[in-house]
Amino acid sequence: MPMTTSQETSEGAPPPLQGLRVVELGQYIAAPAAGQTLADLGADVIKVEPPGGDASRRVGWARDDYGPMFSAYNRGKRSVLLDLRSPEGQALARRLSLSADVVLANSRPGALEKLGLGADQLTADAPRLVYGRVSAFGQAGPASIRAGFDIAAQAESGMMSLNGEADRDPVRVGFTAVDILAAHSLATGVLAALVRRGVTGRGALVDLSLIDVAVSALTYTWAEYRQSGQMPLRRGNGQPTVAPAADVIKTRDGMVVLSAYMDEHFARLCKTIGRPQLAQDPRFANNHARVQHRAELMGLLKEAMSHFDSDALVDMLAEGGIVSGAIRDMSQVRAGHAGVSADLFVDVHAAGREPISVPGLSINLDGIRRQPGRLAALGEHTEQVLASLA
Repeated sequence: MPMTTSQETSEGAPPPLQGLRVVELGQYIAAPAAGQTLADLGADVIKVEPPGGDASRRVGWARDDYGPMFSAYNRGKRSVLLDLRSPEGQALARRLSLSADVVLANSRPGALEKLGLGADQLTADAPRLVYGRVSAFGQAGPASIRAGFDIAAQAESGMMSLNGEADRDPVRVGFTAVDILAAHSLATGVLAALVRRGVTGRGALVDLSLIDVAVSALTYTWAEYRQSGQMPLRRGNGQPTVAPAADVIKTRDGMVVLSAYMDEHFARLCKTIGRPQLAQDPRFANNHARVQHRAELMGLLKEAMSHFDSDALVDMLAEGGIVSGAIRDMSQVRAGHAGVSADLFVDVHAAGREPISVPGLSINLDGIRRQPGRLAALGEHTEQVLASLA
């Protein structure tokens, strides 16, 4: 029997992907995180691992086989141990993949084809199969042969050039943003292909690359660049063409970020903080003027707001209809507080340790509640799953 999925319905209806089998031929983040989404939506996700296990089991971790990266993206899956370097392992992986509704992969172009597990090879014998794959730099062309992780895509997409202070080196986004965006894109593509399969009866190849995902994430910045002709530059906080926008205010106990760059919003901000005259000051009378005099503007705003506690300031700005947010570290982010769903965090269980709590599926879907999940031991379900292929 499949492992309990990370979501169950609260009203007895089955999860939307119940009954679908997903075979995951991936390691690290992009494919496994997409597989996690499908598992959360009710699919039976079978993770094919090499003899040493998914590398994410021990990335930056030595205590056991359940490191943070593995714990984040593999709850509720079944683990099958196969040596894909052997003919027997390749044959079993092929049989397993052909039994699936979806195959997920994130290997270098050509690697799975050498094992008989490429998209064309599998869909030729299983035309209903949806095959989702992620590469670093695409499937063709000189760059396709390069190894590539999230950081390479952040660098080459232009993302890093925008991140950091103007007088310092570019800075990566502080988490694997491109991998996670790629996982969401892959899951979206797979779900779209499944919907189309329900109409046409045929599967599809869902193909994406980290570099395309990263470049596409900058669509708004591309539009600014194309329309203005000005090269976007990193500037730390704040946005180059509007003010105040994404600007940081130090408070008595922390910091708050705010945006009020529309003239109407800026006037409301000034009234809310007790400085209505600022909206009439020629230096700040419109957005163009505020951008030109950003330093003076921010000095006056900080003077007016720095004596508040962060939460009190955010509450006051919210009452005035102003977008703001307290800058919190992870110890300050709590379920049921500041808009975070009360049930967003789920427990992840693993043998030999206490459960840890991580965010579950971000989607709120009618009738489904988030559930805890368990991490499979390496190869725990090999015998069970392979027996089902007989």
